[in-house]
Amino acid sequence: MLFKNYMEEVVDSTMDEILARDEDICKCERCLMDIKALALNNLPPKYVVTDKGYVYTKVNELVSQFKADIAVAVTNAMKIVRKNPRHEDC
Repeated sequence: MLFKNYMEEVVDSTMDEILARDEDICKCERCLMDIKALALNNLPPKYVVTDKGYVYTKVNELVSQFKADIAVAVTNAMKIVRKNPRHEDC
């Protein structure tokens, strides 16, 4: 049975899209995980347990406000990590 926070998947794909256009941020594993954690902490979780729940949540992803909220959370997380990277030396 499926049990996951669907927002992780959406944040991952949104991060990929935004990071592809931003060459001015470190893309080491530590910075990427920090961006993801910050973004997820600022978004409501969307846990799904069944395939039907996954499909329902996926349909909600088509709502433009949903996409905008995720893009804002990822962009804000990127700004924080860019100003305060926690890696040794990239």
